[in-house]
Amino acid sequence: MLSDVTPRRAILLILLVATATILGAWIFEYAGFTPCELCLKQRWTYYAVMLVSAILVLVPKPSDQMMRYGLMLLGLIWISSISFGVYHSGVEWRWWPGPSTCTGTGALSDGLPDLTKPVVMCDTPALRILGLSLAGWNAVISLGMALVALAGLRRQGSSSVSQ
Repeated sequence: MLSDVTPRRAILLILLVATATILGAWIFEYAGFTPCELCLKQRWTYYAVMLVSAILVLVPKPSDQMMRYGLMLLGLIWISSISFGVYHSGVEWRWWPGPSTCTGTGALSDGLPDLTKPVVMCDTPALRILGLSLAGWNAVISLGMALVALAGLRRQGSSSVSQ
């Protein structure tokens, strides 16, 4: 199935999935699941992916080189998102320590917290879906999108971008 993905379709799929994922995160937040510090930082990769893929989609006739570099950049962004999702999931499962400002007892070594904001601990998942927290799902989605970028890149190398 991924062998049939053209570079343009890969970028469109990446843009669609990234946008849907961010919209889903905003819906969960609106429903009362306040994101922690690490959750908010994980969103930055999605914003970057949306920007890069939107630029690539809006260019009328992108060159092969532009598509190749764009897909490489998208793949690297997704790989960084995978690592961040795995890191945050490990913090939630207590496999390793997270930032001292949002795990355990919420140490006050950096001073008093901002009392106008709710305290959300990074080591306590707000929600699990099919056994995975949203950080875990971020890693899964990011892996899928990295594979889509790779498939588009492989297809781009073997055929014309005009498909």
